[in-house]
Amino acid sequence: MKKIVLLALGIMFLAGSVSAYQVNIYAPDTLTVGLPLVVNGTATFGIGTPIDVVLYQQVTTSTEIERKVAYIQSDSTFRVIFDTTLLPKGIYKVEVPASGTGDSISMRQVRLVDRSDEISLTSPTTQVSSGRMYIDGKIGVDANSGVQIEVIGPDNGIIFGPKYVGTDSQGGFDVTIPVSQTGDYEASFTDDSGYVGSRTISIIGENETVAPETTATTGTILSAYGRSSRDNPAYFIVQPAGDGPVTVSTSASVDWVVEYVDADGNLQTVNDQGENAPEVVVVNGDARPLYFKVYPYKYSVNAVVYLNAANADSVEVSPTVPGVFGTNPPPDKTTTKSPLAASGSVAAVCLAAACMYLRRR
Repeated sequence: MKKIVLLALGIMFLAGSVSAYQVNIYAPDTLTVGLPLVVNGTATFGIGTPIDVVLYQQVTTSTEIERKVAYIQSDSTFRVIFDTTLLPKGIYKVEVPASGTGDSISMRQVRLVDRSDEISLTSPTTQVSSGRMYIDGKIGVDANSGVQIEVIGPDNGIIFGPKYVGTDSQGGFDVTIPVSQTGDYEASFTDDSGYVGSRTISIIGENETVAPETTATTGTILSAYGRSSRDNPAYFIVQPAGDGPVTVSTSASVDWVVEYVDADGNLQTVNDQGENAPEVVVVNGDARPLYFKVYPYKYSVNAVVYLNAANADSVEVSPTVPGVFGTNPPPDKTTTKSPLAASGSVAAVCLAAACMYLRRR
């Protein structure tokens, strides 16, 4: 009889011990795609006990994305980190399956949001090594609120920032960063609402080929860049390959105006797209170089513009104003005297003559 009682007490003790196990996990309710999903937890299991932590995507059913094993630490905590870089936005959950009882919280729901489309870069994502890297673009933020930029180099070290860079009234920004080696650089962007996204910028050697960034035309696309404003436009020289028309385009996010001289020697002006798309010009080329003048439509803008050319042997910034554009100021800056100003001058002369006549008398 005593053995039966002791056995029953032992079973009750074990049951009580099992029910005492607690597992609680913690994860953010909302996270931007690209940031690490950190899952922290506590458990009453023994030190070193392995625990499965699973990330599921929830659509109509739960689909397992990744499973990781965590181990209980001496302070009864555990942690796992999931990479969200390639995950689509949506609803997910992290869970420790079949662990803990009672008041345990073994599942958390996480909503992944994707803000990467709020960034548009006008600078090329592949740049030839020159000791500097240019990051120019536009971010969908409030006017003049700025954007925080951080750049990680090929050796995983931080080479810039985190630092806030000012934005203009259209959300445009530009920054020049010294670089000392070729390779892939990751630039991440954060605004007042949190992390927005990142872009990879590749710095290549002078003898490497720059891969085309668009597929609108065939062949390699060459680029050059320069700072431009209405008072100081950027001038470019494009050397055609000589076997067909040359397609020239500007960077986007700024409303650019392009002037060039066509095959008949006539000065042409192109401003069709506004700030949301690049200006595109197709010019019949031969062995002679083509000259382009690029400046912003708005007088308040001072930004870097990139000129891209397909079916060309070279693209470069002209150090001087090409003769085809002359040296006269643009028509909208030419000042002329109004008739009122002229008549005022005549009246002043007449008044002076009258005064001299009265003095002599």
